[in-house]
Amino acid sequence: MTAPETASLRTPAVPPRQPAWRAQAPIVAVVAVGGALGATARYAAGLWWPNQPGGFPWATFWTNVVGCAVIGVFMVVITDVWAAHRLVRPFFGTGVLGGFTTFSTYAVDIQKLVDGGHPRTALAYLAATLIAALTAVRLAASATRGVVKWRRP
Repeated sequence: MTAPETASLRTPAVPPRQPAWRAQAPIVAVVAVGGALGATARYAAGLWWPNQPGGFPWATFWTNVVGCAVIGVFMVVITDVWAAHRLVRPFFGTGVLGGFTTFSTYAVDIQKLVDGGHPRTALAYLAATLIAALTAVRLAASATRGVVKWRRP
């Protein structure tokens, strides 16, 4: 075989793939920034409306309910209405709203209530948060879909 014949038998050159961390770095960065913003807002809500020892943790309750409602609206908007940039969902959905809603604090609040001798308040908080958060996301998503459907010609 001649040199031109062997060159034609070679596979075409494939550009090198970038390392996985390089593709993920922007996503990790926007989640971190969004999480910091959401957690800061949640912390401010806790300072504004502090828990009373043994009392119902209203700030955490409403933070989770409002956050879940916003998640319902946001998911409908970015899936049904708006072709968002690839970093919007990780920034706002995972970062901001993930940092704002605080189901880890919810669990800690329940444990503190039980340990503090308030098991009924803990149980009420456990059930009310779960029911209200799931209801909020469902109602917000349904309402948003209704508005979007109504506004389309």
